[in-house]
Amino acid sequence: MLFIILISLLVLLKIFNPQEREKIEEKSEETVKPLVIQTQQRKLDLDQLHSSAGIVISLDDSKVIFQFQQDEKIFPASLTKIMTCILAIENINNLEATITLEPEIFDELYAQNASMAGFLPGENAKIIDILYGNILPSGGECSIALAEYVAGSEQAFVELMNEKAKDLGMNNTHFMNATGLHNESHYTTVKDIGILLQYALKNQTFNDIFQSKSYFVAPTDQHLSGFTFYSSMFKLRDQWELDEGEIVGGKTGYTDEAGLCLASEAIVNGRKYIAITVNAEGNHNTEPFHVNDAFYLYNQLQSQ
Repeated sequence: MLFIILISLLVLLKIFNPQEREKIEEKSEETVKPLVIQTQQRKLDLDQLHSSAGIVISLDDSKVIFQFQQDEKIFPASLTKIMTCILAIENINNLEATITLEPEIFDELYAQNASMAGFLPGENAKIIDILYGNILPSGGECSIALAEYVAGSEQAFVELMNEKAKDLGMNNTHFMNATGLHNESHYTTVKDIGILLQYALKNQTFNDIFQSKSYFVAPTDQHLSGFTFYSSMFKLRDQWELDEGEIVGGKTGYTDEAGLCLASEAIVNGRKYIAITVNAEGNHNTEPFHVNDAFYLYNQLQSQ
């Protein structure tokens, strides 16, 4: 009994010791501290770019290597689905579970000509397949299905999205939906998307999805032979090698208001980087100016 009392006193002394208390408080702060980007500016020839805003961040130390208009308010289009995906992964315990893509999900998406993954109304699919469908072909039906499964409705899920954005320090972001379909109140900045992507890539499941060029969906009740998703980014060209590295993953986005958008990841000279560019000229039928911008930005790293 005396021994237990002595141990208890030692623990209390340690806790109430000012130096030890400070260490405990610091550890607690590190746990909840939002991701902070440290700016390290380098010169960039903006005449070579088609996008109105962009940022390149080193994943090794979170430093900004290049940026232009990083705090400008922009529309993220389907880059929104990065948040949808990571939030679903974090809130679903069993990614192998099967859920139904309810028919009512599809009506508004068809009406707005939203990008779709290829699932059919009423189809039963594994959650992991829906996650891949959300990112690779940018399937709007996948975004809504995930939102409703996690939160009961897309509106309730959007509340979780905005809470997560606040927790991460995305201070200039506000979501209105899970798909990125245009809404004047649905906005962000390339800096905030950079914060989000850095966070999401730390999750192995998200990382695997983001870096996939294709993904085979096993047979379902409405696709008896299964079918394959292809990355909306990787299908834009055959070669992804850089002068001193390679682009290894990405997510595209487009609406008339948002322009061509791209969030990508690359390895250059053995170091990992991400680049976010938005509002590039063009559309799905033109040259992929958002991809051209990513190549230009990553290739500038070798000369730094």
